[in-house]
Parts: sequence; C-alpha cells; structure tokens
Amino acid sequence: MSITSGTQRSRRAPGPVADRASLILSAGLLVGGLIAGQVVSLFHAGGITAPNNHPAIFALYAQSGIWTAVHLGEFIAAAATVVGLVVLYYALNLTDGTPGLVVRLGIVTAGATLALTAVLYAVDGVVLKRAVDTWAGAPDAEKAVRFASAETVRWLEEATNSYQYFLTGLTVILVAALIVWTAKVPRPIGYLLGLSGVADLVAGWIHGAAGFAPQAVLPALLGQLCWLIAGVWLLVSAWRMAESAAIAPGGDPPARRNDGGLAARS
Repeated sequence: MSITSGTQRSRRAPGPVADRASLILSAGLLVGGLIAGQVVSLFHAGGITAPNNHPAIFALYAQSGIWTAVHLGEFIAAAATVVGLVVLYYALNLTDGTPGLVVRLGIVTAGATLALTAVLYAVDGVVLKRAVDTWAGAPDAEKAVRFASAETVRWLEEATNSYQYFLTGLTVILVAALIVWTAKVPRPIGYLLGLSGVADLVAGWIHGAAGFAPQAVLPALLGQLCWLIAGVWLLVSAWRMAESAAIAPGGDPPARRNDGGLAARS
C-alpha cells in the first residue's frame, strides 16, 4: 500500500473530514521545526565532549560566544513543532464525544509542553551560561563555590529537560491515538507518532535518572526519525488530498480511504 493510495476502505469516525490546509501547515511546522532545530544544534558548543563531564563541558560552554543565540534558535524551532501538534489536533476536526475530550486534553498538554520548553531554554541558554562564565572567571578561592552553583543550574536543566520530554511524549501519544482511532489521516502515521512519543518518555526517564547520559541517545534518535517520517508522510498525504471534499447532493461528504493514505498526519 502506498503513501497516497489505499487498497482497503478505512472505518473512519463519522463527521467532517480532516482540514487539508491545517494538515499541510501542521506537517510543515513539524518537519520544518525538527530540521531547523538540528541545523541550529550544529553550532552548539560541546562537540563530542561527554555532557556529564561537567568541568570539561562547562569550560567549553564558557568559551562560546554565540551560546544564547543558539539556544534562542533552538527554542524557536522546538516551539514550532509544539505549535504543529496543536494545529494537528484542530485539523482532525474532532469536537464531540470522547475524541473531542482527548483533543482538548492534548491541547492542554501541548500548552504545558510549550511553557516548559521556554523554561528549559531560559535555564540552559541564559542562567547556565552566566553560571559557567562566572565560574571560569572566578579567582581560585571562589572556584569551588562557583562550580557548585553552575552544577546546580545544570541539574535544574536536566530535571526540566526530563519533564519536557515526558510532556512532549504524552502530547504526541494522545494525537497518535486519535489518528489510529478515527483514521482521519492514514493510521500508519499514528503508529509512527506513537512510537516517537514512547521514545520521548524513555529519553525523559533517562535524563531524569542519569542526566545527559549516552543511553538517552538511541531513544532520542529513534523518536526524531519516527517524527520525521510521520511528518513527511503527513505532508505528502495532505498535499495529495482534494482541494476540498466533494459534497454529495444530499450535503454529506463521501466516504474516504484513509488507512493507506489519502489524508494527512502530524
């Protein structure tokens, strides 16, 4: 079964079809935000230095002259992906019953995710930078105290990052469940998003338990890969949808084939 055509008729939820324009916007934000974030991260200080090696990594952070700008760019990219999720929730056109309740819950968790994302990048991009700069320039007699202060900020960053992953994972899993449940867009997109959300939960747990440990790299990469594939799939599917749903003489839209692919995804 191809991305844009299905061989079996889906049992989609009754009601209006998903909104094509909103699906395209959502996919653009999801894919564009992810790619932009990865590009900006190339300028992040640290390189291959282990993030949990605080003396070494703090010295590299202190030398960075574009630290705050890089983190502002990362925040904007991350915020774009969260907004893309919100747009996707609305694009599904689910307002009644349990699906409508899940939509409202998902929008609330997305808002909380965006707020926590802002806190994360404020701590990382501003507070941590000032702490490591102060430690790097402190006289020897104050080095230990200043380092302890910088480490405390680092632990706060790790804690915030952990819960930001949890909230992101929950928000993604909720929208994935709606897609699989209602087939407003191809169900495989929902499966991919669900896997991405679970990977976020795993990465969040690792960050909370062990800091920026290497064990979190694999689930984080898996989540990003599933996110990217799902986003591209959604964009292609939405683009191939009819400009507007054909309306039957009685005023009801005809049934669509969405399981294999004439719909969109986030």
